[in-house]
Amino acid sequence: MDFALTSEQEAIRTLFREFADERIRPVAAELDAQPRFPEELFLAVGELGFFAMRYPEPEGGGLDVLSFLIAVEELARGSLAVAACCTMQALMGTYFVHRLARGEARERLLGEMLAGRKRGTICMTEPDAGSDLFAMKTRAEQRDGTWRLSGQKTWITSAPVADVFTTFARTGDKELSIFLVERGAPGLAVGKAIDKMGVRASLTSEVAFDDCEATCLLGEIGDGIPCLREVLAEIRLMTAALAIGVARAALEDALAYSKEREQFGKPICRFQAVQCHLAEMQTDLEAARRTVQWAAWRSEQGFDNADQASMAKLFASEAAHRICDKACRIMASYGYASEYAAERYLRDVRFTLIGGGTSEILKINIARGMTR
Repeated sequence: MDFALTSEQEAIRTLFREFADERIRPVAAELDAQPRFPEELFLAVGELGFFAMRYPEPEGGGLDVLSFLIAVEELARGSLAVAACCTMQALMGTYFVHRLARGEARERLLGEMLAGRKRGTICMTEPDAGSDLFAMKTRAEQRDGTWRLSGQKTWITSAPVADVFTTFARTGDKELSIFLVERGAPGLAVGKAIDKMGVRASLTSEVAFDDCEATCLLGEIGDGIPCLREVLAEIRLMTAALAIGVARAALEDALAYSKEREQFGKPICRFQAVQCHLAEMQTDLEAARRTVQWAAWRSEQGFDNADQASMAKLFASEAAHRICDKACRIMASYGYASEYAAERYLRDVRFTLIGGGTSEILKINIARGMTR
């Protein structure tokens, strides 16, 4: 039992752990080998209330940040790719629609998205604009009462299957605004899925806007950066929870293997070299989880949480990478074989070093916070 979890949080952990064990883990290798969007699992996760849980109670949620992160961790323990699809929907894919959409668009889309019947994504990254959002070239112009977008996005999670595209575009020299674009809009083109090292069932592609008509402006002109800052800490905590989930899976598999595998007449878990790996993995995992729990508590208390979330994401993603690497070392040749999940964990976990901000960007942000 985790320290200081409420009975409700324990119930959430049990619910999502059992779902991951029974529904996700048995098909995780297949989804990786023949990448496809996990539609049935996605809808089932929606039925569990995952997509709405971080939103207010009237939308079907009302749960705290830590409860959401617990569910994220359990999904990622089942499959980081499936968890990536689901967390895109639960946070970035729906946040700006919930926060800023009004009238007909909100009424028509939000409930369907929180149930998982319509899929959402966020379009920010461009070929020449990743961490530097102000290098963004996609532009929006208002003509004849509608907004028209022109530009190209890349590395857009769930784009091949998305119904709703929350899109950031330039409306001034130093001004980014947010637009809602729906599949089928004239001028919208979604490229084929990018072949990736890991999280392969989380389909990713380029998206092009050629004088594309947006459904509406979300919020006000220039809301892009302020509204992104509102949710950035939670994005980073979510990515940290994803890292912890896949690291747990790697540690559990490596520990089980070390108890079964015998060399020189005894299980390899009895050798000090393997014990050192296991001890370091467990310590990294526990430290990462406590760092995330601390940052989640601060978020619930309303404290400025940007630096703590950056530290949690930085430590958890780097620790998870170390854990997955050590799992492969413990399993030796079998850690290199696709027959076992360990090599998939190592490929998948690299996603967490990039998503939510690279480690290098996070270090710069943390240092800036220290020296303000």
